[in-house]
Amino acid sequence: MAWSILAGRDRVSLGNGMDLRLLSALEVLQARREAGELAQEERERALCSNACLLARALEQSEDHTPVFPDGRAVLAGLTAEEIAALAQKWSCFSRESDPGPGLGEEELETLKKNSGMIRKSGFGGGC
Repeated sequence: MAWSILAGRDRVSLGNGMDLRLLSALEVLQARREAGELAQEERERALCSNACLLARALEQSEDHTPVFPDGRAVLAGLTAEEIAALAQKWSCFSRESDPGPGLGEEELETLKKNSGMIRKSGFGGGC
């Protein structure tokens, strides 16, 4: 996901040459599916889910390439504590970026105005 319609920003720097970026709904679903394949027991599900999410969200700051190719690589390369901390940081960033139902009237009007500038896809259907 290169940009977000609603979010004020799409990525946050970790200050170490890496960024966390927002994920599309499809990427979140893909991470959940991958986690389901990795987790052999229900109690492993949360750790695997966080690892698969990070595989998609954690990128090099300079060229926006993934730090890890998949969730298994995240599990092999980071400690459980690092995975939990980074997943928590991503979750907070995602919540901060989501305007949600508490959006004020002024922000809503700005959002409406800016939504007319949505990039068009090369595919039909006006998307």
